[in-house]
Amino acid sequence: MEFRRLGRSGLQISEIAYGNWLTHGSQVEEDAAVACVQAALDEGITTFDTADVYAGTRAEDVLGRALKGQRREGLEIFTKVYWPTGPGRNDRGLSRKHVFESIHGSLRRLQTDYVDLYQAHRFDHETPLEETLRTFEDLVRQGKVLYVGVSEWRAEEIARALEIADQMGFDRIVSSQPQYSMLWRVIESEVIPLCEKEGIGQIVWSPIAQGVLSGKYKPGRPLPAGTRATDEKGGADMIKRYLNDDVLTRVQNLEPVAADLGLSMAQLAIAWVLQNPNVSAAIVGASRPEQVRDNVKAAGVKLDADVLARIDDVLGPIVERDPARTVSPQRRP
Repeated sequence: MEFRRLGRSGLQISEIAYGNWLTHGSQVEEDAAVACVQAALDEGITTFDTADVYAGTRAEDVLGRALKGQRREGLEIFTKVYWPTGPGRNDRGLSRKHVFESIHGSLRRLQTDYVDLYQAHRFDHETPLEETLRTFEDLVRQGKVLYVGVSEWRAEEIARALEIADQMGFDRIVSSQPQYSMLWRVIESEVIPLCEKEGIGQIVWSPIAQGVLSGKYKPGRPLPAGTRATDEKGGADMIKRYLNDDVLTRVQNLEPVAADLGLSMAQLAIAWVLQNPNVSAAIVGASRPEQVRDNVKAAGVKLDADVLARIDDVLGPIVERDPARTVSPQRRP
């Protein structure tokens, strides 16, 4: 396993992180989830990413139990707050009340006294940004949170948060967690330049584009049973944008590129996002331990400029680059 600094902070994290968005407490049984976490640990992954909302808070429970007994100082545990975790009007968003209550619920479920990184899971248009940042600052001062980050924020939102932090003397954001893959590059024109300038690292999710870049979906063929594309509870809506013959044909044309490098297509996809120097880690998920072992082989892989150009030529116009595609709800869900 290779390690990288999280932005300009002093925190070192594994460049491949293990995430449990669509698996723990939902798609797979707990024994399988624990086996996947153990495989991640065995392969040298030290960074684990989750969120209070995943599987209705069950994902944090499962991760907490799976990591129990591990040396806490050797782990980096990340979680998030914003999406609804209960039926009440204040069980969502980034108000002081919800952030305060959410961190304590997360700590209890994760069976830890602190989280290494606490992330605002979306931008909250209904809460003053100063209120959110002061609450995060209070949690840092209380020792319950070591670093603060955001997820799926636009460049102007990150810039405003940095401005307030500097004015108020708060700890600055050190990380951004956006979707990023060969097919989804919306952060490249605005978010990454800002973050490079300000010392913020990207912890990217869905580097395999919800599984599409693994090559398992074939143009003109039925969707494989038991995959995300056929699981209405497991992200089927998100993957639909890619399930057309143009996209799938171009993705299949990446297979010779991967083969020439001795990589699987999934490994190529993960290695591709790690070529960006602003990326601190790529988050991978798994429902089976062997998927973890396969994905970590992308760590440390270097892709030459001609390989990157070849990938761009293959994918051509199907790549999404519009920064406006990063959107937080105008009203809390």
